[in-house]
Amino acid sequence: MKLKKQVTVCGAAIFCVAVFSLYLMLDRVQHDPTRHQNGGNFPRSQISVLQNRIEQLEQLLEENHEIISHIKDSVLELTANAEGPPALLPFHTANGSWVVPPEPRPSFFSISPQDCQFALGGRGQKPELQMLTISEELPFDNVDGGVWKQGFDISYGPHDWDTEALQVFVVPHSHNDPGWIKTFDKYYTEQTQHILNSMVSKLQEDPRRRFLWAEVSFFAKWWDNINAQKKAAVRRLVGNGQLEIVTGGWVMPDEANSHYFALIDQLIEGHQWLERNLGATPRSGWAVDPFGHSSTIPYLLRRANLTSMLIQRVHYAIKKHFASTHSLEFMWRQTWDSDSDTDIFCHMMPFYSYDVPHTCGPDPKVCCQFDFKRLPGGRINCPWKVPPRAVTEANVAERATLLLDQYRKKSRLFRSNVLLVPLGDDFRYDKPQEWDAQFFNYQRLFDFLNSKPDLHVQAQFGTLSDYFDALYKRTGVEPGARPPGFPVLSGDFFSYADREDHYWTGYYTSRPFYKSLDRVLEAHLRLLRSLVNLKQVIINAAHYLVLGDKETYHFDAEAPFLQMDDTRLNHDALPERTVIQLDSSPRYVVLFNPLEQERLSVVSLLVSSPRVRVLSEEGQPLAVQISAHWSSATNVVTDVYQVSVPMRLPALGLGVLQLQLGLDGHRTLPSSVRVYLHGRQLAVSRQDAFPLRIIDSGASDFALSNRYMQVWFSGLTGLLKSIRRVDEEQEQRVDVEFLIYGTRASKDKSGAYLFLPDGEAQPYVPKDPPVLRVTEGPFFSEVVAYYEHVRQVVRLYNLPGVEGLSLDMSSLVDIRDYVNKELALRIHTDIDSQGAFFTDLNGFQVQPRRYLKKLPLQANFYPMPVMAYIQDAHSRLTLHTAQALGVSSLHDGQLEVILDRRLMQDDNRGLGQGLKDNKRTCNHFRLLLERRTLGSEVQDGRSTSYPSLLSHLTSMYLNTPVLALPVAKRQLPGPSLRSFHPLASSLPCDFHLLNLRTLQAEDDALPSAETALILHRKGFDCGLEAKNLGFNCTTSQGKAALGSLFHGLDVGFLQPTSLTLLYPLASPSNSTDVYLEPMEIATFRLRLG
Repeated sequence: MKLKKQVTVCGAAIFCVAVFSLYLMLDRVQHDPTRHQNGGNFPRSQISVLQNRIEQLEQLLEENHEIISHIKDSVLELTANAEGPPALLPFHTANGSWVVPPEPRPSFFSISPQDCQFALGGRGQKPELQMLTISEELPFDNVDGGVWKQGFDISYGPHDWDTEALQVFVVPHSHNDPGWIKTFDKYYTEQTQHILNSMVSKLQEDPRRRFLWAEVSFFAKWWDNINAQKKAAVRRLVGNGQLEIVTGGWVMPDEANSHYFALIDQLIEGHQWLERNLGATPRSGWAVDPFGHSSTIPYLLRRANLTSMLIQRVHYAIKKHFASTHSLEFMWRQTWDSDSDTDIFCHMMPFYSYDVPHTCGPDPKVCCQFDFKRLPGGRINCPWKVPPRAVTEANVAERATLLLDQYRKKSRLFRSNVLLVPLGDDFRYDKPQEWDAQFFNYQRLFDFLNSKPDLHVQAQFGTLSDYFDALYKRTGVEPGARPPGFPVLSGDFFSYADREDHYWTGYYTSRPFYKSLDRVLEAHLRLLRSLVNLKQVIINAAHYLVLGDKETYHFDAEAPFLQMDDTRLNHDALPERTVIQLDSSPRYVVLFNPLEQERLSVVSLLVSSPRVRVLSEEGQPLAVQISAHWSSATNVVTDVYQVSVPMRLPALGLGVLQLQLGLDGHRTLPSSVRVYLHGRQLAVSRQDAFPLRIIDSGASDFALSNRYMQVWFSGLTGLLKSIRRVDEEQEQRVDVEFLIYGTRASKDKSGAYLFLPDGEAQPYVPKDPPVLRVTEGPFFSEVVAYYEHVRQVVRLYNLPGVEGLSLDMSSLVDIRDYVNKELALRIHTDIDSQGAFFTDLNGFQVQPRRYLKKLPLQANFYPMPVMAYIQDAHSRLTLHTAQALGVSSLHDGQLEVILDRRLMQDDNRGLGQGLKDNKRTCNHFRLLLERRTLGSEVQDGRSTSYPSLLSHLTSMYLNTPVLALPVAKRQLPGPSLRSFHPLASSLPCDFHLLNLRTLQAEDDALPSAETALILHRKGFDCGLEAKNLGFNCTTSQGKAALGSLFHGLDVGFLQPTSLTLLYPLASPSNSTDVYLEPMEIATFRLRLG
């Protein structure tokens, strides 16, 4: 009763304030003192102005009357339902637009000024090598360098090693792709298991032999199929340093399109397996096959406590420049790092490839002669027509001298007299004969070289860490420390070209269906890992989704309690949404919010009747928007309807909806629909439940609006034209068009990896004008444009907060009838971007880019895993994406993204096929237009940039949507369900709970009592306007109290560890308060009890 009285008083106060404000406004109009002074004599020109103002005032009064009456209704609603959250009851204004009244609970956005300092940067010395600057200054000419075609002639003096001998480490390795031309299992069966079996026997034959392995996924499968004796032998080989596991990830990941959640997850998976089974902790990173290198990877490896790393696929012009300046080895530092906390020592391989012809030295014709798998009579030979020769006593001097010449030339490119020479290729050493040929012949060469002191060389087999340890010893520093005189580098190595103008920028988009599916699976994996952990929370917490009587419920795999809201017929299909059948008994839907922040989102479900009532878990009726469900531009699906309801869901929590048959005229609000046919003779389905207008011809532009913006669309194309913020008079151009790229007529054409267009993109010209369908309703409005190859949907949510502040865009693409064409979407704006644009790296950080006119068009494309933006002194436009795609800004004020590619030929990079398996693919985006605040002008020449907090949250909403789980239909009324609030307090809004992961116990069948918690504190730009954001958010200078984070659970102990939990960074502690610097990712081992 007390609460009801408080709510009534509060509501009445709001009502009184609104009425009193109106009275004051009217009184001011009637009693303006200036009017009395002028005696009421108005010039005639002002009378019309006054009349207009009176009319506007009358309209304002009418709207205010509506608002007051709705406030009155809300007060009554509050009084009647004081125990439950109030329902948002939308209403029409006099001009026909929908208004959703503000929630009675206030929203707040409190950012500490100290938290804004980070993005301003300016601390510390700039690295000597900044990749953005180097790319701007390099000529990128392709001068013939002689035997090293992409380099230059290398010379050395006869006495260069008199004072310090050359120390050579030849590193045998085999790169095993976990699925490429063959499947993972086929590679394992036909090649990989034979490589690993031979490895055990051949390494044991001679303790001087070494071998390198990277992909733990294959290693784990093999381990499960070998006996205890062989496992013991492997542990001995790891222990004595003959076998090194490098990087230690589950795979060697792509670095362009991968999300940092997946990069970390596979690294933890591999490292945990290695610790559990081999007792091994990787020390060095090895990345020979990613197509370009991201600066996210060195950060993750450093935080996993690795001290050194190697990369290979870098633009040949950059390799040449680094070789000529002795910069192939450097400390790789993050752009935001003001000292050296993120530094990791990196070795860049100097030549074309990681195969044997391109690793011993600059001349592949010579190096190929020392790949003893290519001995005459084998299946592969040397393209340079000079075959290898087996090393004998008769020729060892000549052979060793020829090889040493290459070693010496290669060593001249580096700052130390320690030389790394990889010896391997894809799926090498799969036959015992190759092991014998390589190891016997090289050992004879080493024995000869080492027996000649006057040669000043020491050659041996080694691992990658053997090489790095020797280098650190020679340069007099601790492992991982910066050797004297070695440069510091910041930035990344995209985009990659291996020769001529062959840029590997096509694969940023290739097979977008699977890139989209990959992101869906990641979200589900994160959810699964969290729910596995949250089982512990669920059991112990007082507030969680609970059955009325636990004893009556038993899991039945044949009849699961919950269904999925959408299902896929197979892995190649788009999801099909589940239709909830309504009848006399209520249906329940459980909603899961995977975010660590509370969210207000519109949840849309398909139901079997337009007569639907939706109730909260307390039984309170909710306002809903009911819409038709369309199967095409003009056809509705009979007996299927979409019901959309705004839901506020707890952080990482579960909400409950109840659906009933019935009609609530006040709360079941139908959408209205307009269909523009543009002269096409098409029949349009009608449904009595929804108002429908058919416009046969005419092309006037039209607008949709919500509380934040008015969005204009072309009446001809149905595509976006401009956006006007409600507090600004000026519209901002945001003009969308579709484009087509062709491929070259010459020998080299675009393929799965390469993008080789035949010139600038041409406008997409459909056979027929598009059919447009405009839907307007209280909680969302949308425009759907149906073209022959793409269906474009732009949706505007009429909600406060993240949902309402950006545009939801999706493109359903089907180019299966294209021949050598690529479909692109381009956004034109008036933003003065001055050739600069920004793309993210792995969803972790943002890298500034610059359009370089000196480079071909395809060189200016970059990977976009989650976002890209352009900006000027006044505005920033961000395109958020739910799937990795290729992006560029080819002219000022533009953003361009490649949606799909269909190419009929291989591009000669080993795949042996074109891109002809296209699927109908839905690319999903959010478009966010932000205004810069005064005094926060963009600083030119900066190597760092950050999204705003709103932008971070927008990306999270897009990539982790609400998961709807209908409760399976049952004969008897379902038991009572209630929402589940696992977090007792919300995390600061710059913290992201990246993973909450159960650790495996010693017994493989059981989970550990301990959990890995991984947090990321995001860097953000405070210079973008952050008023009226409509969501709750505070920052805390990097502090978070984990002890009080979970409802009903204590954190028993907490221990900071390295990223993958192999190294404790401090002793376990009862203190559960943690601190993170901006941009940092931190892992904690904790026990919940």
